[in-house]
Amino acid sequence: MTWKAALFAALALAACRQEPQETRAHHDPAAPGTPPPPMKMEPGARAPARAPAQATDDWRDYAKPGDVDRLARLDAAWAAGLKGVAESDSDKAREDLAALGPVGDPEATVLPNPHPAPGDYRCRTMKLGGMGMISYGWFRCRVELSPGGDLTLTKVTGSQRQQGKLYPDPENPNRLIFLGTVAWGAWETDYPAYGSDPQRDVVGVLERVGEQRWRLVLPWPRVESDLDILEIAR
Repeated sequence: MTWKAALFAALALAACRQEPQETRAHHDPAAPGTPPPPMKMEPGARAPARAPAQATDDWRDYAKPGDVDRLARLDAAWAAGLKGVAESDSDKAREDLAALGPVGDPEATVLPNPHPAPGDYRCRTMKLGGMGMISYGWFRCRVELSPGGDLTLTKVTGSQRQQGKLYPDPENPNRLIFLGTVAWGAWETDYPAYGSDPQRDVVGVLERVGEQRWRLVLPWPRVESDLDILEIAR
């Protein structure tokens, strides 16, 4: 069985496990930390641009050398990010990190079948590093599956929005490799092509840490932090 055939089978299984929509708790705007309900596109708004189709199934054939190096130094990014939080003057930052559980723990046990099923998700960003930790609220993410079997992850809302392809990792079946770019601010409605601007390129790993919970770990982003974590949930 090819990896793409296995991917389709895994996605079908993941879709079957998902909780029916009518059984999910309703959003209470007054409840602290409660993620917002899915948002609808405003009339006339442009849908997010799709990442360009890839010509290879091996992420290493497509990744820029600098991004291969950043991913190779993932453990060092985790260490730098956690050190920044530990040494910060903010007790709240340390409490927020502990509250993340497996999302913020590099030693957490990750689960098999890391492929998220296509659809809409909630997502939020945490930035770790010399400034301590900055946590953002919940936004919207989307996973799409191309006819050829490629998974694309897009952060649809927020001031820093990643989009990229998810590749299998030949060295670790329990994670996917993310190669993508970042769009900034409300004025940018399209995503740059990967490789067109090194300051926008991002690389990371996607891991499943719960039944309907993932983390996208992005080492050595170009601005603000040593490690970014995008928590993704349903």
